[in-house]
Amino acid sequence: MNTDVVIIGAGLVGASTALQLAMRGCHCTVIDKDSPGRHASGSNAGGLRQLNRDPAEIPLTVEAAKMWHDIESLVDSDCDARFPGQLRVAENQHDLDKLEQRAAMVRAMGYQHEEIIDKKELYQLVPALAPHCVGALICRGDGFARPYHALTAFRQKAESLGATFHSNTEAYSIEQEGDGWSVRTSQGTYNSKILVNCAGAWAGELAAKMHEPVPLSPKALMLMVTERLPHFVDPVMGAASRKLSFKQMQNGTLIIGGALVAKLDFAQGTTDIDWQQLAASAKTVTDFFPQLKNVRVVRAWAGIEGFMPDNIPVIGASKSMHNAYHAFGFSAHGLQLSPVIGRILAQLILDGSTELPIEPFNINRFNNQE
Repeated sequence: MNTDVVIIGAGLVGASTALQLAMRGCHCTVIDKDSPGRHASGSNAGGLRQLNRDPAEIPLTVEAAKMWHDIESLVDSDCDARFPGQLRVAENQHDLDKLEQRAAMVRAMGYQHEEIIDKKELYQLVPALAPHCVGALICRGDGFARPYHALTAFRQKAESLGATFHSNTEAYSIEQEGDGWSVRTSQGTYNSKILVNCAGAWAGELAAKMHEPVPLSPKALMLMVTERLPHFVDPVMGAASRKLSFKQMQNGTLIIGGALVAKLDFAQGTTDIDWQQLAASAKTVTDFFPQLKNVRVVRAWAGIEGFMPDNIPVIGASKSMHNAYHAFGFSAHGLQLSPVIGRILAQLILDGSTELPIEPFNINRFNNQE
């Protein structure tokens, strides 16, 4: 099969890249060894977060936030996106000092999206919060979406513009033939001028085949969801010094995370939930909201994601192969960035450059440290 661009990985970043390329007239074929969203893109907590990003990511996340706030114009769906803000709560003066330093650093970079609020405003925003907290860092434009709804919207919009998606299509080998690529898969061979590696936790294997090995580590982050509750909290909740991440969804359930890692058999693609860790996470939630102590958890799950040692992604052109590009290693915070990453890759492929600063995400950055 011949196509302009083969994208390996049908998660949000792959679908976003296909959409942006299709908007500019390219025919893209997106292949995935499983189904779209089977792993990280369909099983994450749905956070749309500018708050507390690595400084290198701030220009990208601010641009992505603009796209999310107008997402319906891009994908003909609101992706169930809501923007009630996000908080990192301080439990003591030490926490608050740390958050104030963070806010000052963001302001020094020329951005204003992170700000300190005092105890009075915190409890006006979250009156159900336990009474010991002293303030918070807030990003008022942050929020959440439903990941699988978002992925479906990106995929369907890309398909409407001519992109094709092939599930259960595992890439066995990739070979450069002249300036183009031949990708042999379980469903046949695809020939294209451009190859894009958006393979998530499996992207390191593809990068190695391009002679660009990277220290990517697959991990499985756990989430749990509660029974439905009366509405009691609007912002997405986090903490300055403890692993806390939870939000109340439109239907009243709570999605509880906190970067807790399940047991992973990567070769088999299976995970085992670590209930002791989840119990500790639930205890943290009840420390902040004691009224939740008798709420039932109805299910838990884990999604496989690729992590880089510095917890920021690889984005950009291959440094060793012609007409090859990478976007992977989002380290459990790729949903927010996905619209802008697709735009960046389309610009790199079609224009040769992007207006956004991506040098910190260079695939060679780990080699340069040696």
